[in-house]
Amino acid sequence: MSTLAPSVAAVRVAVRRALADVPRGELVLVACSGGGDSLALAAATAFVAPRLGLRAGLVTVDHGLQPGSAERAAAVARWAASVGFAPVEVATVTVAGRPGGPEAAARKARYEALVRVAQTTGAVAVLLGHTRDDQAETVLLALARGAGPRGLAGMPPVRRLDGVSLIRPLLDLSRQQTRDACAALGLRPWEDPHNVDPAYARSRVRHEVLPVLVRALGPGVVSNLARTAKLIAADTEALDALARSALASARVAPDRLDVAVLADLAPAVRTRVLHAWSRELGAPAAALSHHHVAALDALVTDWRGQGPVHLPGGIRVTRRGGNLVAAR
Repeated sequence: MSTLAPSVAAVRVAVRRALADVPRGELVLVACSGGGDSLALAAATAFVAPRLGLRAGLVTVDHGLQPGSAERAAAVARWAASVGFAPVEVATVTVAGRPGGPEAAARKARYEALVRVAQTTGAVAVLLGHTRDDQAETVLLALARGAGPRGLAGMPPVRRLDGVSLIRPLLDLSRQQTRDACAALGLRPWEDPHNVDPAYARSRVRHEVLPVLVRALGPGVVSNLARTAKLIAADTEALDALARSALASARVAPDRLDVAVLADLAPAVRTRVLHAWSRELGAPAAALSHHHVAALDALVTDWRGQGPVHLPGGIRVTRRGGNLVAAR
């Protein structure tokens, strides 16, 4: 009897744990580019899902950014159908003309497509192939941007987006483990040329920055960065819970907050309250920056009769009569 490769077993165990609470009979989708991470994830899901009483489908996104991308997507779809995935969907997206840099635009287009396919097929979740290495890269990129705790918390294991659960089963596994799993199963991953293109920030972190850190500080750097994200995520969740309660206490009306209540809050909680309130008022998350929240905070803690704070979305916040008052 052949022995199961440790890498294959590790990926299957990770998928089984991630799907343990999904009710029997439900449909889950695997997002698969054909790369090593998502291919190993797909192979494991094809094995695990039926044994948990789940239906497994697969979606591959064609970004149209490279010659032959349609053929690559079709090849992934043929493989998926051959190993029992149903449904199998190819989602073609347009990246050009979207706001932001090419990485951000492609990512937004991809997630929109994944959610759309999940909603169309009735899937309750989409499984994503991000690994511990991806998490470490995300933390380094967040540090470089000067991100706060929410950015340093990295990618969550589970995220809800428009009613669909996005699940990342492989965040505790290394990229090498997924490559080893593919090799053990006789699968040949597709190597995305963008992953080695120095024009992309994540590629530079992957191939230039992280290797330098590993050489200087040892191989534990990747695991330590990923563990840092997990610890910060737990702290952020606790602070967010405090902020939700504090927002309810400070609320005078939907468009008014009590300055005295806000002033008594710890800064980490108060800024979260102001950020959450701004989102409630309609400020787009992508446009709402640290500078906007700091200006709101100054209305509470550094009041000198200054004028209104202008938030994205055409929202104006003033301090009047002991309250922060919002208007459009």
